[in-house]
Amino acid sequence: MMDFEQQRRRIVELLEREGYITNEDVKRAMLKVPREEFVVEEYRDLAYSNTPLPIPGGVTISAEHMHAIYLSNLELKPGDKVLEIGAGSGILLAYMKEIVGEKGEVYGVEIIPETYEFAKRNLMKTGYLNKVKLFLGNGCRGLPEFAPFDKIACSAAASKIHEEWKRQLKLGGILLTPLKTKYGQELIRLKKVGEDEYEQEMICPVIFVDLVET
Repeated sequence: MMDFEQQRRRIVELLEREGYITNEDVKRAMLKVPREEFVVEEYRDLAYSNTPLPIPGGVTISAEHMHAIYLSNLELKPGDKVLEIGAGSGILLAYMKEIVGEKGEVYGVEIIPETYEFAKRNLMKTGYLNKVKLFLGNGCRGLPEFAPFDKIACSAAASKIHEEWKRQLKLGGILLTPLKTKYGQELIRLKKVGEDEYEQEMICPVIFVDLVET
């Protein structure tokens, strides 16, 4: 029997030592959410191997260090309203909910039906399904009916930063997305500093599955 709690503690301590986790809220969330419940059964023993793993729908659950990079760069705060585009396994929604707390709101959109059902099952068995809102739909359009958001995270490589995302971001809000370039992919962080004004920075090179853009 694998001691997943011990493995979880070990990987979180490693990520903290390596500088991926610099925030106590992120550390607490990653120590609490059971990653082994968000991977497929055959890869369960590899849940804490800090590597992407295949999940239903031809996509992956990101490595732990990438989740730490996302959570840190989003600068999540208690009470934040957050949207994830490309919810995948559902684990980032669970992490986000732990950080934004009871007063915060977490929304996810997943376009692949098989992946959406997988995320739904994972969130249900871990007790997060009634704490977050997950939708089957086209993430390129965001979720206009619930906008604006304090933070928006896209968890798949986009060909561009969609205007709908920018419009649905609050003033002072942060958007994080992998962006395809002619050299590969870069994780881009966008901060909305004016009605049509944004500060953009490149965080690091990444490798994500492509966003389904329709």
